[in-house]
Amino acid sequence: TASQRICRRSGIPPPQPPAKRLCCRPGYNPACRQGQRAGGILCGGSGSAPGGSGNGKTHNPESLLDIAARRVAEKWPFQRVEERFERIPEPVQRRIVYWSFPRSEKEICMYSSFNAGGEESGTSGDNNDETQLPFLRGVTLLEGGWVDNVLQVGFHLSGTVTDPATPSSPELVCSVSVSFDRCKITAVTCTCGNKDIFYCAHVVALSLYRVRKPEQVKLHLPISETLFQMSRDQLQKFVQYLISVHHTEVLPTAQKLADEILSQNSEINQVHGAPDPTAGASVDDENCWHLDEEQVQEQVKLFLSQGGYHGSGKQLNLLFSKVREMLKMRDSNGARMLTLITEQFMADPRLALWRQQGTTMTDKYRQLWDELGALWMCIVLNPHCKPEQKSSWLRQLRRWNSVDVCPWEDGNHGNELPNLTHSLPQGSHSFQMRPHRTVFTRAIEACDLHWQDRHLQHIIASDLYANYCYHDNQEGSLFDSRGWPLWHEHVPTACARVDALRSHGYPREALRLAIAVVNTLRRQQQRQLEHFRRHKKELLHKGHTSITNMEGWVGHPLDPIGTLFSTLTESGRAGEEGSNTLSRADLQRMPVQRLLGDGESYVALAVETALIGLGQQRVMPDGLYAQEKVCRNEEQLLAKLQEVELDDSLVKIFRKQAVFLLEAGPYSGLGEIVHRESVPMHTFARYLFTSLLPHDAELAYKIALRAMRLPVLESTASSSDLSRPHHIVSVVPNRYPRWFTLSHIESQQCELASTMLTAAKGDSRRLETVLESIQKNIHSSSHIFKLAQDAFKIATLMDSLPDITLLKVSLELGLQVMRITLSTLNWRRREMVRWLVTCATEVGVYALDSIMQSWFTLFTPTEATSIVATTVMSNSTIVRLHLDCHQQENLASSARTLALQCAMKDPQNCALSALTLCEKDHIAFETAYQIVLDAAATGMSYTQLFTIARYMEHRGYPMRAYKLATLAMAHLNLSYNQDTHPAINDVLWACALSHSLGKNELAAVIPLVVKSVKCATVLSDILRRCTLTTPGMVSALHSRRNSGKLMSLDKAPLRQLLDATIGAYINTTHSRLTHISPRHYSEFIEFLGKARETFMMAHDGHIQFTQFIDNLKQIYKGKKKLMMLVRERFG
Repeated sequence: TASQRICRRSGIPPPQPPAKRLCCRPGYNPACRQGQRAGGILCGGSGSAPGGSGNGKTHNPESLLDIAARRVAEKWPFQRVEERFERIPEPVQRRIVYWSFPRSEKEICMYSSFNAGGEESGTSGDNNDETQLPFLRGVTLLEGGWVDNVLQVGFHLSGTVTDPATPSSPELVCSVSVSFDRCKITAVTCTCGNKDIFYCAHVVALSLYRVRKPEQVKLHLPISETLFQMSRDQLQKFVQYLISVHHTEVLPTAQKLADEILSQNSEINQVHGAPDPTAGASVDDENCWHLDEEQVQEQVKLFLSQGGYHGSGKQLNLLFSKVREMLKMRDSNGARMLTLITEQFMADPRLALWRQQGTTMTDKYRQLWDELGALWMCIVLNPHCKPEQKSSWLRQLRRWNSVDVCPWEDGNHGNELPNLTHSLPQGSHSFQMRPHRTVFTRAIEACDLHWQDRHLQHIIASDLYANYCYHDNQEGSLFDSRGWPLWHEHVPTACARVDALRSHGYPREALRLAIAVVNTLRRQQQRQLEHFRRHKKELLHKGHTSITNMEGWVGHPLDPIGTLFSTLTESGRAGEEGSNTLSRADLQRMPVQRLLGDGESYVALAVETALIGLGQQRVMPDGLYAQEKVCRNEEQLLAKLQEVELDDSLVKIFRKQAVFLLEAGPYSGLGEIVHRESVPMHTFARYLFTSLLPHDAELAYKIALRAMRLPVLESTASSSDLSRPHHIVSVVPNRYPRWFTLSHIESQQCELASTMLTAAKGDSRRLETVLESIQKNIHSSSHIFKLAQDAFKIATLMDSLPDITLLKVSLELGLQVMRITLSTLNWRRREMVRWLVTCATEVGVYALDSIMQSWFTLFTPTEATSIVATTVMSNSTIVRLHLDCHQQENLASSARTLALQCAMKDPQNCALSALTLCEKDHIAFETAYQIVLDAAATGMSYTQLFTIARYMEHRGYPMRAYKLATLAMAHLNLSYNQDTHPAINDVLWACALSHSLGKNELAAVIPLVVKSVKCATVLSDILRRCTLTTPGMVSALHSRRNSGKLMSLDKAPLRQLLDATIGAYINTTHSRLTHISPRHYSEFIEFLGKARETFMMAHDGHIQFTQFIDNLKQIYKGKKKLMMLVRERFG
């Protein structure tokens, strides 16, 4: 009997971990046929073969023994079989053992690669070579004949797998063993030393060998059964031979066991029986596939420690995908693996650091936490989970939720969103303060949800559930007007149910519920439209609106619209391609006319659902991450929509939804009036515009123009003004600080406008409308400038003639940019001005004349003269416009007028440009010169005056240059130590100019020099230059005033300059000696040498210099070393 046999279920724990119990899915691989041999014994008796017909051959029916053994092997642990029956015949045991090994390769693939699908799987880890996946490598080893010595003893499979030699590594023979129970591999070992989450290639090769070639595997009953059949002598011989063969490994253990068995009171003698690792699972063992928990934890910890580098984010996403794959296979390891992952996430030391420092986690890391929370939602919403399982998960979630560093749902803010299980009352704005919601809050709330509602059960259980006699049009109707079921529940919650059904491998049920939810949304949309039409006048008269959805569906943590869209489109693809998610046979059994209306398709339903969700008016959430998520989710949905090819039926849906969006008031983000904090519709409207444009241009422009608004940036206008076009000036403080994604939103607004401009090319009426919308709604100068540039590029494409209307739009936008940025700082301002002149040139001469006439509203005086007028007067502009003489003169006249006006307004910066522009007109030039003279006494600096003076000399006006130079000298002041001042060259030039004009001019300028310049070296330089040549070389060409004699230093004006120079040297000397240091002594001696040269220019200079030196010796006698150097050099 079972109690008399040697059994593993008591006493010493087995060397291998016990198997785990969990109900598995029925089914077997038809590749395992009756009549195949296992261990030399016919599987089903003589002549047995599986029933049914295939490829034209007739087969015998399957034996009752195999049918029963297969069912028992799938469902019962072997201990229960032993306890149920007093004696089990050996053939029955063999068939149960035979059928207990997994028969599907799908699970083996799932546990040996990141992605399911075998040959269709993607890459694993950082290795981009698909052949390196353990599953594919295992297949290669099997097909290459590298699996040998395969032996099955009871519920234990062993064998050797050889890794063939390569140029970089020698041949490796690995010993592999696999334990299994109820069609699941429960434990694996391999001598290759692989450290990974998944099975190594050698385990895969051995397992696939057993699946594909069961008849070649020698099968034995559990070793305890074999030992039971031995006599005492046979048992002794067996043990002695075993010890002899493996004496170095087992001898110490054998002696220890022998001692314990011979001891009467030992623990081993207190228990009946002995362990057997090959005897199958006990009743208490959990039945699940082998998962190396330690490796899961280590790998997740490693990926988190890498902080997003080395592809760690991708690896973690692959692990999440693996969890979803397990859930879809209804494998209990899905929840087990997610628990291990979550524990490591919660233990991440960066969480405490970020919380302490008040910094935010990275965006990619934040998305991983979102996926973690979504997966827990799927797990707790498993429609067939046991209450004790849900209770266990709830305890775990509450424990994690209570940890201080647990991330909040919206990134950094604990928002006050409604509870998951309750819909938000329409128009509600008052929230009671609630604790911070974490990423686990929704999963915790979902634990309160159940699947016991009879209406819900009918929806997901049957395709035929309907009530065609039901005509109740109340708000909570269970059926619509067609009699099809509706499901009234908080939309994100209902969609979470759909996602849970999909995730747990119930695609048909998910599809049924998804269609009920979509039909509910459509009915709700229609009722909202009817309600608004009844109260439209009242609402529009008030001029304000309330947001009916404080928790928008797009950007929601549960992604309800994305879930519905994916469920419906996958079903549509399944119908076309016969995918595994929902087979073609399943779809053929589904009465399509019941689930879909006339002319409808799953894809059409998905598209309509996406349009409903994207068009919903919803409040902008708090926090940077939540706002970025809204943008990201919207872009993801639009990317999915763009993959759908539009046909006539979809265009009808687009038209229908577009009309609703325009007419649905507060329920639509494109209603006539939207809330100030409503999420903008720019990105969505651009997609609608491009989709509708080929089919209904009028409707497309209505949508796009309505979406252009951005209320959060508009000044608070009265309600009656909201429908009237007007220009609103944007003020920086008016920007809403809570909108962290405002720059992105404005860029999307700009993209929408650019798309309309491109489409409206050649249509002046549309262009004018778009221009008005841009001027009214866009408040950023950089974006308006981009639109102007875009319009200019579109209008001047090389393959066509310029579109003059679009060019005018471009110019108008450019003018608006000029006005906006005229009084504000903008680093691109110079580029903007140059571009505007280019644009005006393309429009024509009248545009150039116009911007010059109104320059003061567009440009600063400096910009108007140095860029605008200068460019207009250039030869390239004249050639580009093909101007005749009359047009050139008119344009030049406008430029001169502009130049003079600018010079009057800002002579310091515009005078020189004005003179240059007026050179060819005598009157204008004289006027500009007079403006300079008038401004010289007050507002102009010596630098500006010297620059203009040099220009005058260059243009051949030396006397005017001289006049301006003297005016400049009056503003100049050079102290004794400024011997490197930038104005020195100008002073030397002015003196040279005066000297060249004649003695009178030089005599007039020298007093100015003496008054303004106190630097001795500069004065001595001027003095020497004046004594080298005769004054009046320029005027000598025109008169005979030049006497040809050098000027005397003893007479005016040089005597005055000489005295001033000597005085400057004396003053500078005393000044330098006040704070001189020894390292400057040699430099000081050289300075005295230059001073002596100047002294010697006077007739009594020698005497003066000697007195000067003697005076120094007396005053500074304390500086002995310096005075000694003075004596050595000067006596």
